[in-house]
Amino acid sequence: MRADAVRGHLDGLLLAVLEPGPLHGYAIIAAVQQRSGGALELRTGTIYPALNRLERLGLLSSSWQSSGERRRRCYELTDAGRATLAGERTAWSEFTAAIGSVLNPTAPPAGAM
Repeated sequence: MRADAVRGHLDGLLLAVLEPGPLHGYAIIAAVQQRSGGALELRTGTIYPALNRLERLGLLSSSWQSSGERRRRCYELTDAGRATLAGERTAWSEFTAAIGSVLNPTAPPAGAM
C-alpha cells in the first residue's frame, strides 16, 4: 500500500492500536502491521514524531519502562485520546461511506437520466 494512503489517518491508527493498553514504539509498528494484515508498514521516522506530537496535544502519556537491560518509552491513551479516537472512528465511517457511494453506487442518483 502506498505510504501516502496513510497520510491524514496516522493519528487514528496510532490511537487505535494503543486503545487496549500501553505499547512501545516498535510494538506500535508491529501492531499496525499485524492488524492491517501486513498492508501497512510504518517507519520509526514516521511514528515517533507523531507520538511526540500526540503527547504534546494531551492525547497520549508516556513513561519509561525497563525490559531487562533495555529501557523503552511506552505510550498510552489519555481520556482526551480516547475521545479523539471516537471522533476519528466517526470521521472514518463517514469518509468511507462517502467514497464507497461514489466508487460502488447501488442506485443512480435522484434526477439522473
